[in-house]
Amino acid sequence: MAATKMSFRGILSAVILLFSEGLILQGPSSPLVAQLGGVLRLPCSVETPLPLDDLEVEWRRTDSKALVHLFQEGESRPESQSDAYRDRAHFFTEREIAKGNYSLLLRNVTTDDAGTYSCGVYTNEETGEIAVEIEAIEHLVLTGADHAVTAYVGEEVILNCSVDSHIPPEEVSWAKVDSDESHMLVLLFQDNETYPGDSSYQGRTEFFTSEIPKGNFSLRLKDVRTEDKGEYICKAHSGLLSANTTVILQELGLSSMHILVLVLCCSAIIVALVVSAMILLDVKDITQRALRMHYVLVFGPSVLMFTAFVLWGVIEGFLGEVVICSTLNLIRFILLFKTSLYQEKLPEIIKTIIEKSFYYEYIIVVNVLFFVIFYSVWSVGRESKAMALMFIMYGSSLHIDREGYIRV
Repeated sequence: MAATKMSFRGILSAVILLFSEGLILQGPSSPLVAQLGGVLRLPCSVETPLPLDDLEVEWRRTDSKALVHLFQEGESRPESQSDAYRDRAHFFTEREIAKGNYSLLLRNVTTDDAGTYSCGVYTNEETGEIAVEIEAIEHLVLTGADHAVTAYVGEEVILNCSVDSHIPPEEVSWAKVDSDESHMLVLLFQDNETYPGDSSYQGRTEFFTSEIPKGNFSLRLKDVRTEDKGEYICKAHSGLLSANTTVILQELGLSSMHILVLVLCCSAIIVALVVSAMILLDVKDITQRALRMHYVLVFGPSVLMFTAFVLWGVIEGFLGEVVICSTLNLIRFILLFKTSLYQEKLPEIIKTIIEKSFYYEYIIVVNVLFFVIFYSVWSVGRESKAMALMFIMYGSSLHIDREGYIRV
C-alpha cells in the first residue's frame, strides 16, 4: 500500500511539473560550515505556507539516499529516520512548519555529516526540491612535539603546541599530569589574557605572546627542576570545539650547578675525614698549628655544606629545606667548639658563645623555623595571611629564662 501511494505521488509530481513551475523553495545562499559537536540549521522554506493535511517534507542525503527526517500526514516521523540521524535531526515546531519553515536542525554534528542534502516538499498539487550542502566540519587540531623533550636542570625548555586551524581558540591551557592522574595547571590563556598556574610554576612559565595570533601556544619553561619531568597536556577550547595534545618531558640530565653541589658535598666529607684523622694522630699537640687544624675542621665542612645547600636552593627552589639545612650547617661550628680539646686556647668571644651555646642555637633555629612556616603559609593565599602573622608573633614571643626554661 505504501509503495502504491509513493508511486502514485511520484507520477502525480511528474504530471504537476509538466504543467506548473512547481514550488519555489528558499535555501542557503552558499554552502554551510558546521562546528564539530555543534548545532547546525539547514534552511528550507516557502514564502506562502502550505496546508498541513496533504504536506510531505522529506530530507535525504543525496549520496547515500539515507532518510534524514520526514514530515508526513501532519506530524514528524522520527521512526522513519536512518540510525545515523536518529535523535539528532529535528524539524522546528509544528507552528513553524505551518508558517512554511521546513528547515532541519542537526545536533551533535560529526565529521560524517559533511555532504549534500536534499529538501523535498510535496503536496497534492505542487512539488519542489532544493539541495543544501554542508561544505566543511570545522574542528580544532593541535600539534605538539613528535618525540619526548629533554632538558638540563636549571636551564629552559620549550614544549610545543600549535593550533592548526583558522578557528581562534578562546582558551588554551597547559597542565601537568600528576601520578594520581590529576591535572596541575601550569599556565592559562583566556580572553586574550595570560593567567599563572600552580605556585611551583609561577615566574617560570610564559607563552610566546607575539606568536599567539599565529596559533603558536608553545610553553617556555625556565629554571627546569627535577620534579618538572613528566607528562604535560596542551588543551584548547573554542565554543563547543576542543582538542588536546601531549608533550613528554623526559628524565633530566645534571646541570653544571648540580655537579658543583656534588663536588662541594664530597669536598666537605674529605676535609672532615682528613683533618679529623690528623688531629687524632697528634691528640696531645696544643700548638697553634693544631688549633688552626681544629678551626678548619669546624668551619671547612660547614661552610662547604652551607654553600652546597644555597646552590641547591637556586636550582630546585625548596626554600624551607634550603634555609633550615643551611642554618644548621652554620651553627654546627658551635657544637664542634664545645667538643674541642683546646677550649682553653680559644679566643674569649668563642668561649662566651660556647657558654651560651644552647641559648644562641635555640634563638637561631626557632627564628629560622618560624620564618619558613610564616613564608609557606603566607604564600598559600590571602585567607592564610592572618595565620602566618600569628605564627611569627608567637615565635617572636618565645624566650629562654636564666634557668634555661622556655617562656612566652
